[in-house]
Amino acid sequence: MSVKIRLQRHGKKGKPFYWIVAADARSKRDGKFLEKIGTYNPTANPAIIDLNVDAAVQWLHNGAQPTDTARAILSYKGALLKHHLDGGVRKGALTQEQADAKFTAWLDEKAGAVNAKKDGLSKAKEEAKAKAFKLEQEANEKRAKAAAEAAQPAVEEVAEEATEVEATTEETPAVEENNEETQA
Repeated sequence: MSVKIRLQRHGKKGKPFYWIVAADARSKRDGKFLEKIGTYNPTANPAIIDLNVDAAVQWLHNGAQPTDTARAILSYKGALLKHHLDGGVRKGALTQEQADAKFTAWLDEKAGAVNAKKDGLSKAKEEAKAKAFKLEQEANEKRAKAAAEAAQPAVEEVAEEATEVEATTEETPAVEENNEETQA
């Protein structure tokens, strides 16, 4: 029986979520599997990968072949490195302590790189938010200035209309007096 380490799709349409599984190569993509060894969420930035490294390494020792995407994920999480270091221990090139030290050093370096990327993404997001806020403030100021300029001629027109109304009210009593004379 040929075993593959591959992704099994779950999630909604347009929102993929994958299980990383060890399965018989003849089984369907989303069908029967031997063991679930992790999850992969590609929609997050950076992608969220939860992997049981020891289980993945055990399957690699037993001859499981990862697919291309699964190989990239295993490499990213260090399962392939641990498999390689265990091969060195079996051949006698390294001791188990040296292999563990190299693996933990690599994990620390990788964690630093991932944290730097997360910090860079959050910093870029904050800068974009601040820039958008500044542009919005400038647009609001321009809009307020344009409204004030548009309101100023309207105020002048209202003032002119008010003087016209005053002029017509002065003429109105004379008309009323004429009306009173004609009625009497």
